[in-house]
Amino acid sequence: MFLDELFEKESISTDDFKWLLTDEAVFHLEAIAQRVHEKHTRFFGRTIGIYTPIYLANYCVNQCAYCSYNHSNAITRHQLTEEEIEMEAKVIYQMGIRHVLLLTGESKVHTPVAYIEKAVRIMKKYFDSVTIEIYPLDEEDYRLLIKAGVEGLTIYQETYNVEKYKKVHLKGPKSNYDYRYHAPERGAKAGMYAISLGVLLGLSDWRKDVYELGIHVLELTKKYPEVSFSISVPRIRPFKGQQFESQEISDQNLVQIILAVKMLLPQVGINLSTRESSDLREHLLPLGISKMSAGVSTGVGGHSSQKGDHQFEISDKRSVEDIKKMLINKGYQPAMKDWVTL
Repeated sequence: MFLDELFEKESISTDDFKWLLTDEAVFHLEAIAQRVHEKHTRFFGRTIGIYTPIYLANYCVNQCAYCSYNHSNAITRHQLTEEEIEMEAKVIYQMGIRHVLLLTGESKVHTPVAYIEKAVRIMKKYFDSVTIEIYPLDEEDYRLLIKAGVEGLTIYQETYNVEKYKKVHLKGPKSNYDYRYHAPERGAKAGMYAISLGVLLGLSDWRKDVYELGIHVLELTKKYPEVSFSISVPRIRPFKGQQFESQEISDQNLVQIILAVKMLLPQVGINLSTRESSDLREHLLPLGISKMSAGVSTGVGGHSSQKGDHQFEISDKRSVEDIKKMLINKGYQPAMKDWVTL
């Protein structure tokens, strides 16, 4: 009876969202999945956006317990030169990709905004859509990168548990919880077309983190209806120098998380990274996935001539062509770019 009433609602309440993350809701996942699939298809059809990340540098001044880029971790560090950035772009372009995500560690000495701006301008010669996943910026710096050609911003709060946040961000500017929390809004004010938020599952109580993530995105969608929002819920993967022990997040937990988020925010896309296995990624497709990464390397310059260690180990190592074929075989349309730049 409760599910019938829930499914009849045009939009569910925050209390409904909280219930969808409980143990009781697990017994109804199949019915919820059917409902989510119906609503998601209405908003997104059967199209899956394909993108790949490009790691520009892995220098970082932060000491984050869950990341190989940790300043105190002994890894091979490198920052791509302009020539190496262009080489990386050419290799990825040949894969058929037209949407790239640029990533760096947090070191304003090695990767200041001016360096990232140059990288964006190089990428715009090859790609219709360039987005960034870098350290949080002031609104004016976001405007500068938008002017250079950036369309979207990805930023993870990592965990919404303030005390846990302090414990896993030991030193560095990333330890400033509030500055990071408000970065998506600064991006929206600056004029970002697309903004993706997320938590890193395994750092803290996943139910509380996902609930706070959902509420955060809900508030932003109401305040900035012109922005296309999406959500990422990656699980921690093994990485070089790992000493951090994460909390276990099962496949069933991940399914429940995605379904709950899609019930609360049916118009919001879900990005699915290669942290997850090929088999699981395929099974998750009907549950509200809108974008998938493909042909991924988390090493600096990893597509052309890797010169810096990986951020973490990926699970789904299939090529772009393999992902495209899989999607087509399952009745989906792989979208290699979001739009054409005029």
